[in-house]
Amino acid sequence: MKRARVLLIAIVSVAVVGTIVGIAADEKTSAETAAQVGRGKYLVTVAACSDCHTPFKMGANGPEPDMTRYLSGHPDTVKLPPPPKLSKEWNSVFAASNTAFAGPWGISYAANLTPDPSGLVAWTEDIFVKAMKSGKHWGTSRPIMPPMPWPSYAQMTDEDLKAIFAYLRSIPPVKNHVPDYQPPVEKEK
Repeated sequence: MKRARVLLIAIVSVAVVGTIVGIAADEKTSAETAAQVGRGKYLVTVAACSDCHTPFKMGANGPEPDMTRYLSGHPDTVKLPPPPKLSKEWNSVFAASNTAFAGPWGISYAANLTPDPSGLVAWTEDIFVKAMKSGKHWGTSRPIMPPMPWPSYAQMTDEDLKAIFAYLRSIPPVKNHVPDYQPPVEKEK
């Protein structure tokens, strides 16, 4: 009986200590996660991600980012006409929302970077890092098109790219199905 009581006390003690250690580890993890998300927010801000991935709206002082659609990409409700004819001297145009771009590469649309199923929810940290390092959508498929400055972002450390991804996972999701990239139309000869 005494042995059973000692064994029970030992088991309870181990469980309590394990719980305390687990809580401390979770708090450390939470602090590390908060620091990583904070670093990601800083990098998203200084890398000007919002300039193209947050649609513009007309405000009192002219075009301004629509923060209700923060980092949600080209609005699926905005259907654009074909871009004007471009020349060698003027070879690219931007939509008024600053989320769609046409040039010799075709028509590209700023992606939805929010953690919504229409955005990056299916992406993993590894896919995101590979995409930014390789300039390939999903890290393996078609090229990421202009004006996305992925060659500059490819110079970031993996830790910085992971911080950006952690921050993107922390922002409010916005449902917005961005149109697919449109390759250039072949000219008739």
